[in-house]
This record gives sequence, C-alpha cells and structure tokens, in this order.
Amino acid sequence: MARYSEESIERVRQAVDMLDLVGARTELRRAGQQWMGACPFHDERTPSFSVDAESKVFHCFGCGEGGDLFRFVELTEGLGFREAVEHLADRYGVTLDVADEDPRAAESRRKRERLLELLERTAAWYVRTLWESDEAAGPRRYLAERGLEEQALRAFRVGYAPSQWDGLLLASRRGGFSARELWDAGLVRRGRNGRLFDFFRRRIQFPLCDARGRVLGFGGRAVGPTQQPKYVNSTDNDVFHKGRHLFGADLARTAAAKAGHVVLCEGYTDVIALHQAGLRNVVGLMGTALTDDQVGELTRLAPVVLLALDADSAGQQAMMRAARVAAGRRLELRVVPLPRGQDPADLLLSEGAEGMLERVRASVPFVRFRVERALDRDDLADAEGKDEAVSALQPVFADLPASALRDELLELAADRLGASPAKLREWLFPGGRAEERHATPGRRPSTPGGEPGNRPMVGVRPADDRRSRMTATLDQAGRIERAFLAQCLALPEDGAAALAGFDIEQDITVPAHRRVAAMLLEWPGRPLQAPPGDEELTRIVAELQVRAAQADATRAALEAERLRMRVARADREIVAAKAAGGAGLVELVHRRDELRAALERQLGAALDQTKSVEG
Repeated sequence: MARYSEESIERVRQAVDMLDLVGARTELRRAGQQWMGACPFHDERTPSFSVDAESKVFHCFGCGEGGDLFRFVELTEGLGFREAVEHLADRYGVTLDVADEDPRAAESRRKRERLLELLERTAAWYVRTLWESDEAAGPRRYLAERGLEEQALRAFRVGYAPSQWDGLLLASRRGGFSARELWDAGLVRRGRNGRLFDFFRRRIQFPLCDARGRVLGFGGRAVGPTQQPKYVNSTDNDVFHKGRHLFGADLARTAAAKAGHVVLCEGYTDVIALHQAGLRNVVGLMGTALTDDQVGELTRLAPVVLLALDADSAGQQAMMRAARVAAGRRLELRVVPLPRGQDPADLLLSEGAEGMLERVRASVPFVRFRVERALDRDDLADAEGKDEAVSALQPVFADLPASALRDELLELAADRLGASPAKLREWLFPGGRAEERHATPGRRPSTPGGEPGNRPMVGVRPADDRRSRMTATLDQAGRIERAFLAQCLALPEDGAAALAGFDIEQDITVPAHRRVAAMLLEWPGRPLQAPPGDEELTRIVAELQVRAAQADATRAALEAERLRMRVARADREIVAAKAAGGAGLVELVHRRDELRAALERQLGAALDQTKSVEG
C-alpha cells in the first residue's frame, strides 16, 4: 500500500482548523491559552478535555485519552491513521502525494484509482436508473412498500440495474473505460459465445463501501418472484473483498462513536430502515457469516455491539458465530430481542420507530441470550429434558465469573427448571470445582476470626510483594517524568540544559519518555511532533504539550521537577537494593533524604517565584 509523503501529511496538518474539527464533537470554551470542553470519549460532569489549538493536540485529564488531529479523527470516526489522513485531506481540500513509490506499485495504485472511479460512476448510473426509468417503477414500489423513503434510499445511494444485457457496459465504454476495467471491477461477465454482458441485471443495487464511503462493489436484490438467487454480491476482486466490510459502516461511523455502541443487522433494508427511523449507528452483515475482519471493523466503530439478527435458527446460529469470532476481543455483545420470523424492517412497519427503538434499548447481555436459548425447550417438564438443558448451560456458567448477573441468571434458570438455585448449582458444578475457579483471586473467605483484609493474602509470596512495590514505584516515576518533561518543553533552553545532566537510559523509565527527551535535547525550541502514525508517542506528546501550556513555567519550578526526578531514581535504587539483600542501603537512604530536603527547599523557592511573577 502506498505511503503518503511527510510533506503531504504536513499540508493536511496545516490546513486543519483544530477548533472547527473538535468543536463539531464537543462545545469548547477558552481557558487561558487552552480550550476546554466535556470529553467526547467518556461521560463526565466537569469538563476535563483540553485542546491546544496552535499545536493541534488534545488531552483529557479524566480518561487520559489524547493525541493530535489525526488521532482525534481515528477515535471519533473509527479509522486507521492512513484513512484519517485521507478523511481530513478530503474535508479540507488537500492533495496527497505518494512518497517514493516504485513503478510497479505506482501502476497498481493508478489501476485501483481507475476502478474506484468506475465503481463510483456505476453507482451514480444505477441511482439515476432507479429514479428516472420506467422499468424501475416496480422496484420503486417495492421499496416504498418496505417503508423506505426516497431521502434514506438516496443517502445509501440505492439504485437499479436494468434488465438490458449490456446497458452498463455501453454506458461505461462511452465514459472512457475499457472492457478489462469493467471485468476487473466485477461489473461484467463473459457468455458462452465469448461476448461480455452486465453481471447485475434486473436487480435493486446496494453499494458496498469502505470506511471513506468509496464504492467497492454491489449487493443486488432480485425483483422478480422467480428470479434466483434472491441476492447476488460482487465477487472478490482487486478492490472488493466481501468478508472485510460492513454495509453502511461509512454512514454509521460518527453516530456509533458518539453513542458508544453499534447495532448489527443482517439485511440491507434493515439498515436503511433503522437509519431512516433515527437509529444512525446501524451496520449490516452483507449476507455473510461474521468474519474476523468484520469483527475488527466493529471494534473500530464502538466497544459495544447490539445484535439485531433474525430470531430464527439461522439468526441464532449467526449470534453464536459472532460470539466465537469476537472472543478475546475488547468487544461487548448484547442481543436485541426480536420475534421469530420478523426482521427490523418488518417491526418498523408493525410497531413504528418508537417500538423498534424500545426493543434496541431493551437489549440484553449476550450471556443472558445464551441462557434463554438453552432453556427454550418444550421438554423441561421431564428429567431427560432438564438434563439436556443443564448440559447446555454448563459451558455458559463455566465462563461467567461470580457477579450479580451470574446469580440473577442462576435464579432464572432454576425457576424455569423447577429447582432451587442451590440444587441447580450442584447440577452445574459437581463438587464445586467451577465455583472455586471463579473465586476472587488471592482472597480468603471471611471466618469468625476477623476480616480477610487483616490477614496475609493467599498466594502472594514476598517476591510478588516486592514486584508490586516496584511496579507502583515505576508508575509514580512515569508521572514524575511527564511533569519534568512538560517543564522542559515549556522552557526549551533551560529544559535542554537540565536534561543534559541525566542519563536518559537510566534516569527515565518509560521508553516513550526517553524518545521525547532525546527530541528535546536534539531540537530545543522546535515544535515537538511525533512521527505520523505513532499512536503511543502522539498521545504522550499531546499530553506534554497541553501540560506545558498550563504549567507555571519558571526556572525554579523546572529545578524542583529535576530534583523530583533525582528522588525518584533514588527510590528505585532503594527498592532494588532491598530486593538484592540490602547492600549499600544505608548510603542510598541517606542520599535520598538529602535530595528530599533539597526538593522541599526548591518547592518553596518555586512557589515564591510564581507569586512574584503573578504579582
């Protein structure tokens, strides 16, 4: 894949109005040199989200999220870095140049761009045919009977492929496209006589798009009662891969990021109907079993997925497949309860928008769906049926840690099986083995002799305790390092001089902080900027820039942070000496106490200097 030149990316950076970009997501108010607002990435009552309009970075002091303008688009639009650059380039009218591309890659890129142009023109041709041709009167009537309005259909660029064998072929050739390009885009096929013909004919056409809304292929629905198959999708080719995308993801991205969840349906019309009803964070499976790539796309859209799949056996199998594919991902699955035999588009017609929205709001955790599915049997009155239900429930509860939800589901299952919760536990967990597996790690149950917190934690050895103390010490060191680096950034020349007295590898614990320190030493006074696409460094640089702009930047404050770094190094050496048997411990403690005393004096001097500056 081609890489954009750094000059192109910098042109995009310069073109973007950071306040315009962020202000579309949250209301910003000036606070000194910064702009503050409610964080768009977590719920909060007191605004803790800060934007530096000049450096074009953001940082939330509440959730810790931060970065530059590209990272903001990645988070809010669910895009990767390259896509975020393209998104902003499109929005602000910047032309992107490709960096040092070899001839073969350049030719491949130009071919892809031609195919994308052809597919865009084809989508527009299908749309015109749907709304302007006499032949499309039947398809227009069908879509209206499904409750779909023209405005929503145009938003999704729904069109119609006429029955003519070569209508698209002739129109595309007149537009300057070759037969080979039509073939590579999956728009034509070759007959037994060797002649080319349109692949999609007499079908309602649903464009299948990438994250930027570029058409990659089509899903075609038959309009005749005997026309088979009912749905036909573009075959995989150079630009389209069916299992990689979700229908409507480009239109749902913004709403999903804002809502924090995305609704997954099966059909194209389900997605459009829900979008029309006001539920904009909806995507479709495009008629495929959920793939790893699609799960990755869902994860980029939102952390919670509401499965609004048909309640028939195929739909339930699709939900179980979704759970298996999503296992191990940072993705929470919930299920929207739908009656058997009805899809979301049907329910919108029978219950209206509010009824369907209420069903979405009534979504249940996926584990509850699994429990109810195991209990959805006609033979629970006899022992054999109960045993089979218990067998189906065992893996569900085995994966469920101790919680209020687990107890609630146990009571639900016990009631349906006509047993007490205690008896059901015996059936589910013979010998209590699963209960032991889900006991809180490292904690002993309370006994009449006192509370668990007053006793040594079970399973924690002295070496583990030392590691815990060292981890806490390193976390504290990271916070101290950021405060010091923020002061260095606020006072570049003095900061570089202070940094020169440190051994970066030994005195700075966080690798990304070391990289920042090296940048400040090499280019004091120059704007601090992470390499494009470096997510971790971008987030840390953004936080440091925001902190630097808000800091009381004086030489005395910088010296105080320098001494705090020395104290932190001494603390780490003391912890290490204790772990190694205590050699040299007395000298280390004495040195640490001297540094602490010097720090206390310097903090007083920094406070006095700040007061004099303010006065």
